Amino acid sequence: MKTNLFKILGSLAVASLSLVPFGAKAQEIQFYRPNDQKGVNVFETTKADTVPFKGLKVKVGGNFELTFQALGESNTAIATTKTGYTGNVNSLIPLTHAFQLPMANLAFDVQLADGVRMNLTNYLASRHHEDSWVKGGYIQFDKLPFLHSAVIDDIMKSVTIKIGQSDVDYGDQHYRRSDGGSTIYNPFMENYIMDEFSTELGAQFYYFNKTGLFAMVGITDGLLNETVVQTTKVDAVTGQQLKYDPAILVKLGYDKQINKDFRFRLTGSLYSVNNTYSCTLLSGDRTGSHYYNLMENQAIANGTTLSDAVDYNFTSGRVNPGFSNEAHAFMGNLFLKYKGLEFFGTAENITGRGAAELSKRWATQYAGDLIYRFPENTQNFWLGLRYNTLKADILGTGDVTVNRTAGSFGWFLTRNIMMKLEYVSQEYVNYPNTNILNGGKFHGICAEASIGF
Repeated sequence: MKTNLFKILGSLAVASLSLVPFGAKAQEIQFYRPNDQKGVNVFETTKADTVPFKGLKVKVGGNFELTFQALGESNTAIATTKTGYTGNVNSLIPLTHAFQLPMANLAFDVQLADGVRMNLTNYLASRHHEDSWVKGGYIQFDKLPFLHSAVIDDIMKSVTIKIGQSDVDYGDQHYRRSDGGSTIYNPFMENYIMDEFSTELGAQFYYFNKTGLFAMVGITDGLLNETVVQTTKVDAVTGQQLKYDPAILVKLGYDKQINKDFRFRLTGSLYSVNNTYSCTLLSGDRTGSHYYNLMENQAIANGTTLSDAVDYNFTSGRVNPGFSNEAHAFMGNLFLKYKGLEFFGTAENITGRGAAELSKRWATQYAGDLIYRFPENTQNFWLGLRYNTLKADILGTGDVTVNRTAGSFGWFLTRNIMMKLEYVSQEYVNYPNTNILNGGKFHGICAEASIGF
């Protein structure tokens, strides 16, 4: 996918610009979530038909971020040697205060027909893949004009259909997370400790009621990297080769602007896959954490270059319980916004296992964001506080707990330019003394500048 990508994207950009009259404002796309401040606190795109269709439109958008990190770390793990490595594999990489490799995304949103929109998103540069990759693309139907049916036209006033390689709509937190260069929706530097995000091939069907109630059912192939090749892995429970079962998605919710000052949103989501060779619901991020080289191994890093060390453990600060064969996850989310004060809460439980395991393990995660945006008319400044805790049964480690507290201050200089400063503290509890995370802690300050258009 990355071959000659810049040439392809350059050609598309030139072609898209030729569709915009000289001096015209940015293209407006129907049923679309903006990449800038206007997209903050937007979840599913609404059925509000506010943009008239005037033919084919191509909107070139993107995101860019630059991070400065000043974090310290420590642990209490006992010194341990390992075959093939020189030195203590439980020692930590010495860190300094510095900038890191910027990340960038490029997105094309195309209005193909009235109520029909296509998205193609590309990772131009990221921590894990420094070169360019296609994240995915999908087509969204909010109308079906080509069927020429008044009955269907009326049904589609409440229905949205999304088909393609797109973000799995499990829970609401993925609408607020950082995704490579796209960080403008996230009031904090990083995502949750257990980061639920994947890009899978499938379809999602939404129904929106005027009362504020909505529902979604979906089905995906349950995979990040699709293949037609049969895996040789064997399921320890059945003794048979692993299957390629589909993943089932369900979301029920209520989202209502009660009055001009108060918004209430409550959702419950389910993701379930019974048997697959590589479930990536908890490992689907291909870009990487926005905390760099934390709680990572000095002895292993000594065998890499400095640039490789950045990519060595690209999920720094996160924990993945490793449910690669079977996963059943439920997430509840509550969002309240009164004027400039908002609360976003998450409660999650997931059970699953790997192919070699005979029984399922578990993980539970809770998180709460309290944000105050000011002044009231623009809300372009904010103060934020987040608490995130994860308890999980980790294979070979046992029951552990990871706690994170973060405070942030942010400023939208314009709707396209954002800066944020964060203090974070994270601790690892109940890891054995032979594990590098035993007594692990990191804390300090991070800063980020971000552009979205």
